[in-house]
Amino acid sequence: MRDETFLDRKLAERRANAAFRKLRLPEGKVDLCSNDYLGVVRDGLLTAGEQEVLAHGSGGSRLLAGNYPLIEDVERQLAGFHAAPAALIYNSGYDANLGLLSCVPQRGDVVLYDALSHASIRDGMRLSFAQAYSFVHNDCADLERRLSARSGGGTCFVVTESVFSMDGDQAPLKEMAALCRRHGAHLIVDEAHATGVIGVEGEGLVQALGLQEECFARVHTFGKAVGCHGAVVLGSSLLRDYLINFSRSLIYTTALPPASVRAIARAYALMPQLGPLRAQLSQLIDLWRAEEIGYRRFDSRTPIQVVIVPGNDAVRALAERLQAAGLDVRPILYPTVPKGSERLRIVLHAFNTAEEIRALCGLLKK
Repeated sequence: MRDETFLDRKLAERRANAAFRKLRLPEGKVDLCSNDYLGVVRDGLLTAGEQEVLAHGSGGSRLLAGNYPLIEDVERQLAGFHAAPAALIYNSGYDANLGLLSCVPQRGDVVLYDALSHASIRDGMRLSFAQAYSFVHNDCADLERRLSARSGGGTCFVVTESVFSMDGDQAPLKEMAALCRRHGAHLIVDEAHATGVIGVEGEGLVQALGLQEECFARVHTFGKAVGCHGAVVLGSSLLRDYLINFSRSLIYTTALPPASVRAIARAYALMPQLGPLRAQLSQLIDLWRAEEIGYRRFDSRTPIQVVIVPGNDAVRALAERLQAAGLDVRPILYPTVPKGSERLRIVLHAFNTAEEIRALCGLLKK
C-alpha cells in the first residue's frame, strides 16, 4: 500500500490549528457569502430565452485549434466596454494574473505590490525573474518610499487590486497613478471585485475614476458580479501580442469554449441595464453600515463586509451560530488571513432584503 503519511502530517497541522478546510454544498440558507453580487447567477439572468446551441469544447489552445471568430469578437467588445486598445481572454482570473505577471516582468525589473494582494498575483510574481517587494496596504507614503529607493535601469511595475477581496476596501488609485507617473512605473490593477459593481455601468473603479489611460494593464474577471466564467487582460495591442507569445497560462491551455464566451458577451450586454440592482445593493450596504453590532468591523463601501473575530475557533463558532439561524456566513481562517485578524467575510447582494440584514446585525449584537 502506498505510504501517504507525509500528506497526513500536513493535514494534521491544519486540524491542530483549527484551519482544516472542507467542501460544502448549498443548504438553502440566506446567501451572505457568494460573490454573485448582483444575482446574475441566482436569478438566471444569462439563461432567459437562450436558444443558441454552442460547443462546450474549443478543440485546443488559442495558438492551435482553439481560436475562433466569436472569441476575437468578444475581445473587441470587452476592449470597447472598458475603453482599452486591446483585450485578451483567459480561462480564469487566476490564469490571467499568473500569465501576466510571470512573463512581463523580466530579470532586473522590480515589482512593487500591495501587501494584501491576491494569491494569484503573488504566484505570478514568483514565476517571474523580477525582484518583488511589498508595500504597506493602501499606503502611498510607503509606496513612494519604495519607488524612490529603487536603483538600476530595469522596468518597475506597481500592482494592486481596486477592491480587496478580504477587506472590502478600495485602493487609492488616483494617488497611486500619480506616483507611477512621477517615477516612471507601470500600474497594473486587478479589478476582480469591482467589475459589474462599481461605475455607472459596472465598468470598474479605474474607469469610474477616469484612470484607464494611466494603467499598463487591467485584469477583469467574470466569475463574480458578471455571473459567468473567465477573465480578460486589458492593455495595448503590443501587450496583447506579447502575451500571446510569452504567457504560458494562455499558450499551454485549452481555450474557453464558444458556450462560455457567448455567456461573457451576454453578460457584458446586460451590465449597463443593471443600474437598479447596483442602486439596491448600495442601499443595503448603507443599511449594514448604519446598524450597530458587537464586533469590530472594517469601513467598507463595497459588498464585501468584514467582522473581526480573532482566533480560528472563535470565528468558526460564531459562523456556526449564524448558520444555525439560516444565514450562510463563512469564516475566514488563519492562514488565509494573518493570525489575530480571523474574520467573518459577509457579502451583501442586490437580492438580499433589509430584513435579512437586520436579522444578521441582531445576531451579531448578542
